[in-house]
Amino acid sequence: MMTDVPSDPSLEPMTQAALIGVTRALASVGRAFVCLDQRLHIVHASYILDQLLGEGAALKVRGRPIEELLGVDLFGPAGPLRQSLIAGEKREGWRATLQFGEAGPRLVSLTAAPLVPDAAGVCDPRVAYLILMRPAEAEVPGGVTPTFFSGVVATSQAMLGIFRLIEDLAHSEATVLLTGESGTGKEMVARAIHQHSPRAEGPFIAVNCGALPATLLESELFGHVRGAFTGAFRDRMGRFEAASAGTLFLDEIGDVPLQLQVKLLRVLQERTFERVGENKSRTSNARIIAATNLDMKRAVAEGRFREDLYYRLRVVPLEIPPLRQRREDVQPLATFFLARMGETYGRVKRLSPQAMRALLDYSWPGNVRELANSIEYAVAVAKSETILPEDLPKEVVGSPDLLARASRAPEPIQNVVTEITESAESIRLRSALEAHHWRRDEAAKSLGMSRTTLWRKMRELKLA
Repeated sequence: MMTDVPSDPSLEPMTQAALIGVTRALASVGRAFVCLDQRLHIVHASYILDQLLGEGAALKVRGRPIEELLGVDLFGPAGPLRQSLIAGEKREGWRATLQFGEAGPRLVSLTAAPLVPDAAGVCDPRVAYLILMRPAEAEVPGGVTPTFFSGVVATSQAMLGIFRLIEDLAHSEATVLLTGESGTGKEMVARAIHQHSPRAEGPFIAVNCGALPATLLESELFGHVRGAFTGAFRDRMGRFEAASAGTLFLDEIGDVPLQLQVKLLRVLQERTFERVGENKSRTSNARIIAATNLDMKRAVAEGRFREDLYYRLRVVPLEIPPLRQRREDVQPLATFFLARMGETYGRVKRLSPQAMRALLDYSWPGNVRELANSIEYAVAVAKSETILPEDLPKEVVGSPDLLARASRAPEPIQNVVTEITESAESIRLRSALEAHHWRRDEAAKSLGMSRTTLWRKMRELKLA
């Protein structure tokens, strides 16, 4: 194991010595770090990264963009941590998936900050930003900052518990049964399980079992030979065969007809199957993850689903709670979708306090999928950079007394909304002021407001 930072001949001796000292000091408390240049490319990485990603990782990541290490959700063009760093803001306690090449993934806790000017004398002049990392399991539980986990974002303890279970399954290939209402993100969780499994380099193949009639579903899953049925002009490989080195995700498994359930049970137990119209046995080594929004115990009791297949699928049962039971996830999800939609449509938007209250007040029967669609709708119809309640879908806003209901929301929710809005506004104003060297006339013009309005907002947000 390495015991020092890899040397860099481009550095001055004093800078090299300072880098070694900082690396050793942070290593003593179990923290790795990476230094970034203005483009957010990695200039230096501490040797502790080798312990997280494997021998030689600290050298291999040099020159790579940080999003290759910590994901585009946080550090892509619209990523919240990228935007915060560019705006000169520090962020602590965020969680992300650390991964590089074939190594990882590993859930880590992050602190990201711009380099203070006083460090310029002893630090590599190329370095503009610093990111500290430590394994998430070493953090004290109970934080409220969002966790980004293989494309899934959450702050609720229920979802963080699911993330921990996925990490516990990292070395397992057990069959998983995901249950939960439609729209809760079961496929996203299935992909996260795949990405944290020994089969991460293999394919992830999804099949919606409820979208096809029985005859077509059988061909889709197991394949067919030429002439097996009308329209079968050539041999076709099935999904079990195609996913043999990876993961097969069987969505809406509860809708599979009884006659096909027998064949599914056989391939799960014996790993063998036949293509439609063929007598030759074939093998599949696909890892199976199934999902359903049905009450499977009731389906078994009513004879609509085989009991032996049900227990064969639920080796590891995992229930995804509906969004109404984890309302603390609404804000980070909305912010994440807003950034993603803004990047897609080229429109930078923010949610007004009233709009955020409407999102928090709504019950979300369509769960995360409905929230994503609502944000996309708002981005498309909003006429200004601020999304107002009237920009949200009518079913989300509800009755005309929305604002009255929002004003009666529990005080903690109002406080959270206020803090979120003020933080976003502070970043926006500070970015404009710094871009114009704190000349308020020019900054106000770029923001589309009067100098008096800007000065009032600066006082309210304590921007000096």
